[in-house]
Amino acid sequence: MSDSSPVRTAAAPVLDVWCELQCPDCRSALDDVRALRARYGDRLELRLRHFPLEKHKHSFAAAQAAEEALEQGQGWAYVEAVLGRVEELDRRGEAFLVEVAGELGLDAEEFDTALIDGRHILIVDADQAEGKAIGVTGTPTYVVGGERLDGGKSQEGLRERVEEIVDRLLAG
Repeated sequence: MSDSSPVRTAAAPVLDVWCELQCPDCRSALDDVRALRARYGDRLELRLRHFPLEKHKHSFAAAQAAEEALEQGQGWAYVEAVLGRVEELDRRGEAFLVEVAGELGLDAEEFDTALIDGRHILIVDADQAEGKAIGVTGTPTYVVGGERLDGGKSQEGLRERVEEIVDRLLAG
């Protein structure tokens, strides 16, 4: 066997974060998400997955807006900004979503257009359907290494459990 064989690098483990941008529990979970991003950096692929809940009337529009932010290169910054002001989203709805985009230096006019033309609806619908298919019932819910961890009832110990799974996956 020669030393010229290519070195195989394992793909980063994926952490799907099933979230809803009008959810106070998801706002609380931001600290855990930030800690996981800080600990693992690019060794963990963190993916926002949408699970808008019917009880929050602006959650579906917020999910579409998050997709537009992702397309414009600031998905997580946008998610954090909206979740940080959940009460304002409750009061102001779509106007607030467009305003946050402008505050972050994103193309607010394009956000407004995206919310009108529905260009991101299929992504949000697909996420929600997949979430239902795998048993997501509330937010936040994490899926990592094939394990679903429900934070909708309690977030106690969830970050530690995610870290255990990710560490195991990284160790191979």
